[in-house]
Amino acid sequence: MTIVVDCRMIGKSGVGVYIQEILPFLLNTDNSFILLGDKKKIQNITQKNQNAKNVTIIDCVVKTFSMQELFFFPRTICKIINRSDVFYSPYFNIPAGIKIPIFTTIHDIIFPDMKELTSTAGLAVRMWFFKRAARLSKKIFTVSYFSKSRIEHHLGKTKPVIVTYSAIRPFFLEPCANEHKKTETIIFIGNIKKHKGLNYLLDAFLKIKPLLPNHRLVIVGEKNNFRSADTGVMEKIENAGKSAIEFTGSIPEAALKKLLCESALLVQPSLYEGFCLPPLEAIACGTKALISDIPVLKEIYAGYPVDFFRAGDSANLAEKILSILYNREAPVIKLPADLAEKYSFGKTAETILSGLAGSFEKETLSSPRLMN
Repeated sequence: MTIVVDCRMIGKSGVGVYIQEILPFLLNTDNSFILLGDKKKIQNITQKNQNAKNVTIIDCVVKTFSMQELFFFPRTICKIINRSDVFYSPYFNIPAGIKIPIFTTIHDIIFPDMKELTSTAGLAVRMWFFKRAARLSKKIFTVSYFSKSRIEHHLGKTKPVIVTYSAIRPFFLEPCANEHKKTETIIFIGNIKKHKGLNYLLDAFLKIKPLLPNHRLVIVGEKNNFRSADTGVMEKIENAGKSAIEFTGSIPEAALKKLLCESALLVQPSLYEGFCLPPLEAIACGTKALISDIPVLKEIYAGYPVDFFRAGDSANLAEKILSILYNREAPVIKLPADLAEKYSFGKTAETILSGLAGSFEKETLSSPRLMN
C-alpha cells in the first residue's frame, strides 16, 4: 500500500511537532510512502530512520490554506498522489485535485466554541475549511474524546471520528541531568492567545508575588506575538519588572527540557485545548503541573500527579500556587509508568494506520514495528 503523507507543516506549530513525531513510526512499516513537503526537513527525519524503506520525497512549498493549495495545486504532484492508495493530512487542509481516499486529523475545533477569538468573517472562513475537510475525508482522526465530541457537534456524525491521543516526545522521557536542581521558577509554555489563559496567571502571580519574593515567572513564547488588544496584559508584565517575569522566546528542545527540569512548577491556565502537551512534558521532567479544570485536561490527566484549579479564576489559581510553593521545597514528580505507555507516538501512529487499513483489506497495511 502506498500512503501519501502531507509533511508541509513540519517545523511549524504544534501540528508540525505532531507529524514529525509520528512519521518515524509510520515509516517503520512495510508500506510505501510518499512524503510531501520541504525536502531538507523531511530528510532530517528519514535519514535517522534506518528501518525506513520505500520512501519518496516530493519537494513542495505550496502554503497550507492558500489559494494555490485550493485552486492551483501543481498537477504534476497531483498525478503522483492520485497513483497512490491513500492521502493523509495531519491537519484540516486538503489540496485540490486529490481523487484517492483522504484521511485527516482535526486537533480541535476551537473557533466555533470560542467565537471571541476571531471575527465573524474569520469564523466563516475557518468553518468552510472544517466542513470541507469533513466532507472530503473518509475518516477523521482527533487527539481527545473532548475534541471528538466538539467535532461531531459542529460537523455532524456522517464521518467516523477516531480518537488517537497525542503523546510525550521521546526526548523528554530521557532522564534529566543530575545537576538540574529545582529553582524558584514558575513556567508557562505555549502561545499567548487568549484561550491559553495567560492573563489569569499574571493576575495570580502578581497577587502572590509579595509572598513569593524570590520566585519568577518564565513565559516560553514570543513577546512580539502579542496583539494590540493585549495591552492590558503587557502593562501587567511591565509593571511586574524584568526580574519578576521573563520571556524566553522560542527555545531549542534541550533548553526547554533543562528549564522544565529546573522549574518548581508548571502552570497551564488554558480555557480551551484539544489535548495540551506541556503538562505531560513537565511530569516527564519531574516537575509538578497545576492545570485548569477544563473537560479535556480532566480527561487527559485524570489519575495522574497534577493539581487542578478552577478555569478562569485567578484567585483560586493564586491559592493553589501558594499551597504548592509557599514555605515548601518544590515537589519532585515521578513519571508514572503507564503515562508514557498511554501517551506514545508509536500508539498514535498505530491507531492511524489501523484507521487507514480499516477502509481496505485488513492485511493491506502493516502496523508499526517496534523501534530500537
